[in-house]
Parts: sequence; structure tokens; C-alpha cells
Amino acid sequence: MARKIAVIGMGNVGSTVAHYIVANGFADDLVLIDTNKDKVVADATDFQDAMPNLPFHTNIFVNDYAELKDADVIISALGNIKLQDNANDDRFAELPFTRVEVRKVAQQIKDSGFSGKIVAITNPVDVITSIYQEVTGLPKNHVLGTGTLLDSARMKRAVSEQLNIDPRSVVGYNLGEHGNSQFTAWSTVRVLGKPITEIAKKENLDLDALDNEAKVGGHRVFHGKKYTNYGVATAAVLLANTIINNALTELPVSNYREEYGTYLSYPAIVGRDGVVEQLQLELTKEELKKLQISADYIKTKYAESREN
Repeated sequence: MARKIAVIGMGNVGSTVAHYIVANGFADDLVLIDTNKDKVVADATDFQDAMPNLPFHTNIFVNDYAELKDADVIISALGNIKLQDNANDDRFAELPFTRVEVRKVAQQIKDSGFSGKIVAITNPVDVITSIYQEVTGLPKNHVLGTGTLLDSARMKRAVSEQLNIDPRSVVGYNLGEHGNSQFTAWSTVRVLGKPITEIAKKENLDLDALDNEAKVGGHRVFHGKKYTNYGVATAAVLLANTIINNALTELPVSNYREEYGTYLSYPAIVGRDGVVEQLQLELTKEELKKLQISADYIKTKYAESREN
């Protein structure tokens, strides 16, 4: 079976996603879609120019929604990052644009007969993931967002720098909205074989400062180059590969949680059937309160996105 991935939106993030896929041979067929035809054709040609020097071959299709019918995964990376500038680091700045564009794209996805999985990166990602599911009518567990997969990675980087270890040796999650109401669930974080709360006392770690670093890390990248791309693109491709490979990996992704009535980030087992199993964490009362606040915020914004 050929592995087929589509990337919709070939801006800074989408083109990074596509390059990561082509350079690593993660797909046999890659569909690239963007409203800027010159840009998407240029990217496709550039990738084809790279192929003679790559160990993999990828078949590339451009701006053809009909090609989505048998795609395994669609990665949504469309957006208007210029709206984020001067927005006081609010990921909802793009919502007036993305809520309209995503509804159009989602309808075209539905019309193509697509029956695979959707991975949304488009901001505000939890609301956008909800819109994709609503318009396409795909099962809730087949529509996911990258969510706090990136925020959790930022937390791991911050912790690992303090303890001088590989960030992959830090286990744990940031939960809730991929945005300002997300938080590090320290009760889930383990490092050096112990809960981080124990290590924090011994090493004098400031957990509030580390939590803040996970939150503002993206803002720092954005202010330096006016977009973020490598971290979130890597998260999205990991999620797409986890689905295609049926890897059954535990990941903190934006998935629909019935008890909160919304998409939000919470660890789940991801495989070929999308979200295969939802985890149930033993969170503290304070963490549960923060998660509820985050869920309520996402729901309010989703309701706003449906208004004219």
C-alpha cells in the first residue's frame, strides 16, 4: 500500500512539513495544495530538483483535491501568520481568517470523498480541529490537532536545559488549549527516575518559571523571525507517521474529550484508527481546575467561530 499524505497550506509551516516528508521518504505520494499557485508549483519543482540527491523518491501532486480521496493523512497548515503580528501573542488572532478558509477547505475535503485522518496545525488549533470535524463529518477520533505536542516538547527542552540531560529523557505533559491557557501538569512529569516534584526540591528548580518557559518559548521564536515552523512541523509529521505506521504511541494531542465537550490536548494512544484509546490521568485538583478553565475557553471561542 502506497503511503499518501496531503499538505494544505504551503506557507512557512506547510513547506517545512513537506520538506521533512520528502527528505525522509515518509510518503510515496505527496499532495500539495495552496491558493497561491505560483508558490506551490515552485515548491513542488524545488522538491523535484532535490530528489536526484535524495535516497528516496516521492510522487508529488499539486492543487488537486481529487487526489485526497485515497490519502491516508491530510495535514492542515493553512493560515495567515501576518495577523499574529502585534496580536499580543494571542493565537486567536488568526481565527477571523482561518474559520472562514477552513470551512471552505473542509467542504472540499468532504467533496473529494476523503476517508482518512486529518492532522490540524492551523491556529487556533483546538477550535480549527473542531471545525474540520464538524464540516467533514468524519469520526471525532479521525480528526486530531497537534495541540500541546509542541508545548510539551518546549517544556521538556526547558527542564532538560536545567538538568543538563537529553529532552527525550523527560516524560510528561502540557495539557489543555494550544495557547495561553495551556499548562504543565507537573504531576505527570518524571525525570531521572523520579517525579519532577522530588527533583525540583533537591535541585532548586522553579517549576513556575519552567511552566512559563514552555508557554513563551513559541512567542520568542515568533518575535525573532515572525513565524514558527520547525517545532510544530516536526510534531505534525510525527503525528502523521504515528497514524500511518499504526505505531500506537502515547501523545498529548488535541482530541475530543466527551467529559469536557470539546477538543483539547490530553494524552491518547494514536494509531491507524486515529485516537485508538484515551488516557485517564490522575491529575491534582489544581490541574483539573486549570484544565476546566482551558476547556471552557476553547468552547467559548468555538461558539464565536460559528457566529457571523
